[in-house]
Amino acid sequence: MRGLEFFVAAAMSVAAVTVAVACPDKTAWGETYEATGADLYSAKGADVVAGGSNRLANCPIRAKNYSGRLPGYVATRPDFSIRITRLGSYSLAIRTDGDCDTTLLVNTASENWYFDDDDNGAGQAEIFLTRPSEGIYDFWIGTYDNQTCNARLTLETY
Repeated sequence: MRGLEFFVAAAMSVAAVTVAVACPDKTAWGETYEATGADLYSAKGADVVAGGSNRLANCPIRAKNYSGRLPGYVATRPDFSIRITRLGSYSLAIRTDGDCDTTLLVNTASENWYFDDDDNGAGQAEIFLTRPSEGIYDFWIGTYDNQTCNARLTLETY
């Protein structure tokens, strides 16, 4: 009987380890748009409800511009999936502006993760890419403290 108890305990601990943690899914699609570098020379934006139930600190995402565990909460699917073409020598600014403390998670066309919390001031996020790749970018607009709020994502080239 002792062997059976050990087997049941071991099986329960394996089951606990295999419980999936919900994280951003870069294979999913968000609201889809297309733009060129020239289109974004005049800032373009879209409204969104920021936030989600996935705690980024529990996810195995390593952002190129951020060390350590990522703070904040996002949805599983990206809020936006935007195909950006003809970037030429443009740089790309990505900003959030919300009614609460927003965060920004980006998976670029070259499959790199970027994250920001407050670089746009007063609890708003901003990521500036000096040599952006052409292709599909996925954007998650999250919140720092597991709330949801109205927010806006803005893209602009320079």
